[in-house]
Amino acid sequence: MSRFARPARPRLAPLALALAALLGGPVAAQSLPALVISQVYGGGGNSGATLNKDYVEIFNRGSSAVSLEGWSLQYASSTGTGNFASNSPLALPGAMLQPGQYLLLSLAGGANGAALPTPDKEGTIAAAAANGKFVLVAPDASGTASGLACNGGSAASSPCNAAQLARIADAVGYGNANYFEGGAAAPALSATRAAFRAMGGCTDSNHNGNDFTAALPAPRNSASPLNPCSVTPPPLNQPIAPVCMALSLVQGQAGSAAQTASDPDSVVNAVRVVGSLPSGLSLGTLTPATGEGGTASVTLSASASLAAGSYPVELSWSNDESQTANCTATVTVEAPAAALTPIPSIQGTGARSPLAGQTVSTEGVVTKVLNNGFFLQDPVGDGNPLSSDGVFVFTSSAPTVVAGDRVRVSGSVIEFDVSGSGANPAAEARPLTEIGGSPTVVKLGTAALPAPVAIDLATQGGDLLERVEGMLVTVGGPITVSQNFFLGRFGQMTVAAGDRVETPTNRHRPGPEAQALAESNARRTLLLDDSSSLQNPNPIPYLGEDATVRAGDTTPQLTGVIDFGLYTASTTGLSGYRLQPTVMPVFSRANPRSSQPPVVGGSHRVASFNLLNYFTTFTNGRTADGASGQGCSLGSSVSAGNCRGASNLDEFNRQQAKLVAAIKALDADVLGLIELQNNGMTAVNRLVDALNTELGGPVYAAVADPASGTGTDAIKTALIYKPARLGPVGASLSDPAAVHNRPPVAQTFQTAAGSRFTVVVNHFKSKGCDGASGADLDQGDGQGCFNATRVAQARALLGFINRLQAARSDVPATPELMVLGDLNAYAQEDPIATLRAAGLVDEIGRDKAFGYSFVFDGAAGRLDHALSTPALAARVVKADEWAINADEPSVLDYNTEFKPDDRYSPTPFRASDHDPVLVGLNLAPALVATAARGSVNGTTGDDVIVAGPGANSVQGGPGADVFVIRNLREAGDTVLDFTPGVDRIELAELVASLGLGGHDLLASGHVLLQDNARGLGLLFDADGRAGPARASLLMLLPGVNSSQIQPRRDLGL
Repeated sequence: MSRFARPARPRLAPLALALAALLGGPVAAQSLPALVISQVYGGGGNSGATLNKDYVEIFNRGSSAVSLEGWSLQYASSTGTGNFASNSPLALPGAMLQPGQYLLLSLAGGANGAALPTPDKEGTIAAAAANGKFVLVAPDASGTASGLACNGGSAASSPCNAAQLARIADAVGYGNANYFEGGAAAPALSATRAAFRAMGGCTDSNHNGNDFTAALPAPRNSASPLNPCSVTPPPLNQPIAPVCMALSLVQGQAGSAAQTASDPDSVVNAVRVVGSLPSGLSLGTLTPATGEGGTASVTLSASASLAAGSYPVELSWSNDESQTANCTATVTVEAPAAALTPIPSIQGTGARSPLAGQTVSTEGVVTKVLNNGFFLQDPVGDGNPLSSDGVFVFTSSAPTVVAGDRVRVSGSVIEFDVSGSGANPAAEARPLTEIGGSPTVVKLGTAALPAPVAIDLATQGGDLLERVEGMLVTVGGPITVSQNFFLGRFGQMTVAAGDRVETPTNRHRPGPEAQALAESNARRTLLLDDSSSLQNPNPIPYLGEDATVRAGDTTPQLTGVIDFGLYTASTTGLSGYRLQPTVMPVFSRANPRSSQPPVVGGSHRVASFNLLNYFTTFTNGRTADGASGQGCSLGSSVSAGNCRGASNLDEFNRQQAKLVAAIKALDADVLGLIELQNNGMTAVNRLVDALNTELGGPVYAAVADPASGTGTDAIKTALIYKPARLGPVGASLSDPAAVHNRPPVAQTFQTAAGSRFTVVVNHFKSKGCDGASGADLDQGDGQGCFNATRVAQARALLGFINRLQAARSDVPATPELMVLGDLNAYAQEDPIATLRAAGLVDEIGRDKAFGYSFVFDGAAGRLDHALSTPALAARVVKADEWAINADEPSVLDYNTEFKPDDRYSPTPFRASDHDPVLVGLNLAPALVATAARGSVNGTTGDDVIVAGPGANSVQGGPGADVFVIRNLREAGDTVLDFTPGVDRIELAELVASLGLGGHDLLASGHVLLQDNARGLGLLFDADGRAGPARASLLMLLPGVNSSQIQPRRDLGL
């Protein structure tokens, strides 16, 4: 049966609203404040916690019952940007709270501590242990509970307005909160301290600092005895004041300490031990107080036989009025000083301790506490930079120490293989030195933390961090996030000192330069952990604006303890040095989100997008249409185990909403899709239907699958397009070459003005090593497994392109062609070099020095490409990636597993793991010079002007113009109005005609820039620096000099 009576729906008093508007602060919802927050505890479940859940206690300090219908408890961080409404507001139960009655609200919790008394309502608010702010909020105008879209007063980041303040009946800010009642906040709390309103909740002076004190948590629910408040409080019965004195001894030494207690208005006359005394400790006979206010005393004694260790003895005192009070006297027995081994001696100067397997005792200061142990550091050290002054103490369960404790530890020196598998050579080679074997820990007192050691990862990172393993350090910055894939699952991010990390073979051809970059990357990279081995942290750490932290975001420095362990929980996966922060970093949005794709210009746009397994058949065997018992095809097998995308309809709808939002914003005229279920037209048509529904009409259509098929893999590629903008010419084709398990799919399109071009969408073999053998094994050059297969696929693609460019029965000859898709090769790897050597133009590469569409192992690079044939290159205005996926934490994706803190939203961000690629094409008819030594004038728009035979005089006119030289017969033109940074000279067809594709023509000396009195001469040397041939003029640019030219931007080189 309910402990409450059912209420009538309350109304907010008009007077309270008026007062809030005038005062700008929280006021009660009645003329006298009746409902108050009487107790707050935010450390529930934390390491060393008294109780396993956070809680807030509500109290009726008034003289009449109050209806709780429509009331709510709301929380915001002490100084952060989150609003009360965004932190899981908890609606109070619809009931009547009687005068003097308590209401217990249990909140989020953890694994540590005892259970709460039965709560009256359970919620999920996750409060901070030390600092935060709670508000008790009256019903809104409709009489219901609703969140406040603000987080405090004028000092808060989102101040509450008058109407919002009027609904706040009571506010409690604790610790360093920036919102509280009166002149000061309530004291900071902890895992063992709750905030108590004085007089059991009856005191309310509207001053948190005066009204609240911190004490051991003692929650009260609605079944607790009533505590009716009177206008004039009765005289207080003063409590017993016990004083327990600690006793510190050296092993083999006996000793004793007097324990006392007094009571100003009673006689302390009894004492007892709570629990039992360990052997070697004894409590003498009590000498009771002789009268009120007198002191009672008793002696706690330790014999010389007491073993080394720490012995807390809890004493319970009582008086002649049946009051009790407890205190704890801690007896500490230290091992003889001669037995101590300094921490640097335990660590040694190598990767392994010279004392491994031995039992040692050592002393130091606790610098960082984890959920299964703590880090201990010698505050002085040995002055040797090769040996660490810190060590990890493994306690298995949550330790009882706190940072700043000075302790003595005795245990076994262990070299711990963090993988625990014996099958991870990297982890075995770099074990973590720790003190374990059920160590004994004796608290000796407190001490200041050692000053953090300054670390420069560029020179002291990588394996050199062994020298500071277990030590408190400050890593110099700026520190840049390089990967956040495991943030939601394990609370981990990969960070780097300096700029973000680029995949070596994205910048350099495989070889010494790429290897040097790989080594530099490894040195300056570090894993930032969350100080816990628990998975699926709630809340997710390090998130900032828009509930994300993006790769590329920065923080000035990191301070914490250097640890070594697994990246994720995979025993065969990566391991390395980690930083367990002692100062929580705040990341600045150095790499902001863009809600719209990049501007690429042109008359038409083509794009590619890896959808990360868009399947209409789910891993549970059901389909998007509701059928059950279904499967996905892979080779000759059909089973649900072959399905790779959403697990169920809920996940599918979440996935599709994100993809549709991204594709809608891309607004491409042709879109190549990668990683759709290979189930005929079912998946692509489903996506097109959803997209057209969002767009309000039949904007997109799917290209029919080619008659030659889409391969035998579970996934395929596909094309969609806008029929109102262009149309397909002839049938689609795929390349049936056996090297393709996911064949490239091609379609020729034609605009209304008659311009034709072909799009080929691809998905090359991945870098994963399952099934690799021979030349497909990882060669150690940074290109991963199956590089040989990808090179063979690139060569097969070139043959396919030749066939596509030639005339067919249903398609005229079309040399203009764009290769799109996920080629699973970074920009400087062999497959891409093969395509460039054949004359294809890397369109993203000539626009951006550092392009990326994917992040793996903390490094960014381009797996998704746009390469044009020379005939189409002049039509490309710009190619770019839209950074909506690779930089975002995977926890923001559509999946529902492992997400106690689910931050999903139906936006484009983290719709996939690859960023889409977008290309702008200028498909207006080109202007072609026909007369030798004639003149050519462009229009007022963006023109493509093709040099004809002979030395022509060319005037591009306004706009961004492209001047094309197709062969040496068209050399010698003078461009009268070339503007660097606006116009471009296109040499792709010339380069292809001379067989120089894939070369750095400036470095080889084939193309030269020569300043002279007439302007800038663009010259060509047939044999470059290798031979005696003289350079000849390709084009003259009057009024321009070489210092104004950026080869990548202005010449496409």
